[in-house]
Amino acid sequence: MTTPEHPTPTPDPASKDRVYRSPMGMVGGVLLLGIVLWLGIDALVRGEGRTQWLALAALILLVPLVAAFTLRPAVQANEERLRIRNPLRVIVLPWGQIAGLRSGYSNEAVAKSGTKYQLWAVPVSLRARKKAARRTARAASERSSASRGDRSGRMGGGAAFGGLGFGAPRGDVDADGPMRAETDKVMDDLRELLEQREESPSAQGEVTVRWAYEVAGPVVAGAVLLLILLAVA
Repeated sequence: MTTPEHPTPTPDPASKDRVYRSPMGMVGGVLLLGIVLWLGIDALVRGEGRTQWLALAALILLVPLVAAFTLRPAVQANEERLRIRNPLRVIVLPWGQIAGLRSGYSNEAVAKSGTKYQLWAVPVSLRARKKAARRTARAASERSSASRGDRSGRMGGGAAFGGLGFGAPRGDVDADGPMRAETDKVMDDLRELLEQREESPSAQGEVTVRWAYEVAGPVVAGAVLLLILLAVA
């Protein structure tokens, strides 16, 4: 007689990362890289002697530097930790080690040790904040106008003006609260995740910081080569 086999329980799969990046930074990085490569390759092909070496050194220096500050930055969040990939460093912060997330002139994660880490991939846009504030004020004004129109319609039968939605709030306005800039919404999402996970046993651990040697190495090599070429001119 055989006993039924019980399947071995499998661990829950790790939660997928939420990845936040700057669309404008990536677009600007692609355009800037295109210009650098175009000029550099043109100098390599058409130039002669020392010009080609200068172009090569400039490419080795500028390509990784531009990519690091535009395409590389990203913020990755899951149920266990916040991973911040900045131009020259990668910081991993378990939720239990984060004291708070601040938004001022830049967005920052503050560790319980007091160390601040800037979120390069989530830049603050004061222009977007002002635009959101104007839309919030306009929506409040439209709701107030709609309310006055409804009262006028009930009191005087003015359906020709207010009864068919005159002054109704616009569809692109958040009826539940003030409008928010996109990067502020990202910070709201991260704060909500922090509140949910900071006490979880799986969200504890040590803060780790790793330097991006894959970026620093080529940049230093290109800078040294460029300095040597300029020095022997």
